[in-house]
Amino acid sequence: MSKSIFGRFKKSEEPDIDVEELEFNKQSDVFDDRAFWVDTLEKIAFPVLNNLKKGNLKKNMPFESSSDEMKKFSHLGAFSRVFNGISPWLNLKVDATPEGRLREKFVGLTLTSIENVVNPNSDDYLNFSEPKYSLASSAIFAQGLLRSKHQIWSNLPIEVQAKIITNFKNTRIIAPYDNHWLLYTSMIEAALLEFTGECDLERLNYGILKFWDEWYLGDGIYNDGNKFKVGYENSTIIHPLLNDILMVMRKYNVKGNEFLNKQLMRTSRLASQLERIISPTGSYPLIGESLTYRTGIFHALSQAALIKILPSNITPAQVRCGLTQVLKSQFQENQNFLEGDWLAIGINGHQKEAAEETIETGALYMCCNVFLPLGLPQNDPFWSSPYEEWSSLKAWNGNQINVDQSIDF
Repeated sequence: MSKSIFGRFKKSEEPDIDVEELEFNKQSDVFDDRAFWVDTLEKIAFPVLNNLKKGNLKKNMPFESSSDEMKKFSHLGAFSRVFNGISPWLNLKVDATPEGRLREKFVGLTLTSIENVVNPNSDDYLNFSEPKYSLASSAIFAQGLLRSKHQIWSNLPIEVQAKIITNFKNTRIIAPYDNHWLLYTSMIEAALLEFTGECDLERLNYGILKFWDEWYLGDGIYNDGNKFKVGYENSTIIHPLLNDILMVMRKYNVKGNEFLNKQLMRTSRLASQLERIISPTGSYPLIGESLTYRTGIFHALSQAALIKILPSNITPAQVRCGLTQVLKSQFQENQNFLEGDWLAIGINGHQKEAAEETIETGALYMCCNVFLPLGLPQNDPFWSSPYEEWSSLKAWNGNQINVDQSIDF
């Protein structure tokens, strides 16, 4: 990887931080937080996009999984998840700042990578319609295109756009599971509606209607299908997909878009819950599946910050500070990377036993969804407001903290 333009991504020489030592953060320049986020994004995303640009992703990306069957899905998974997580940042206008120049570089990497992904003559051509896990990655790619429409989709050659549309339509041969996978089909149709003006309305609506009332449990939480299980699927997948799909439906006045207002309020409640689980040291409860997504479990919180639906009982600054501490706990050191800065399977280290059978190297890049707030400009209150303790740090430092408030809608 090229040397960071900020020079901040390096091994810390300080001992582990305890709760008392976190007080030093109050004195830090708020610019340091954004710089660290950008450095971390660069370290994680660059190997994937740089190799894709050169047609070397399949050749150079390592593969780790307990199932050899997952190898055929790993490369599309890595690309789509990296792209999705950094897409709001890519969508900002390029400027002459060091970050702006880096963003311009990544826009170029992404545009070339997409061209290679859909080019049958490229060594890194990827199959969008291989049952079944290509459906998930295709939907995540589609969501990223919606999030970066101005800087990515609009700057793709028309023939590349046409290939993407064809690939999205080809995923219709894949039958989704009767759970959050229904939202993958809905997301692809929402992207087709946005980019072509037409879609399969039945595929667009079916999953939305299921989650609207049938699978809603209350207090911002959905069942993942007909079975309840504890975990982070509401944050990693369900809420972010529902929000982006419904916003497209609202834009085009598609029947069912009236669910959007209620859904955004439910996400706001989930965001409050997610902020409260960030411990004073940046750890979080290890419950449920897919914990190897690491910071990706905060997808809904990051999206709530990006689209400005954080609840009134938490501020953008405390979300920034809490998520910064999470990022530092997992990525300030090098424990989660293999040689070449590829992500290693694990939670906070190389821990293969922590992964389910369906987890492979590409899936690990779901961690990039934490970076969504980088789509907010530097002068946004999320980035410009002074340091503020997040909820658990307030509580364990003996400072005032509001009661947790549930919702009933």
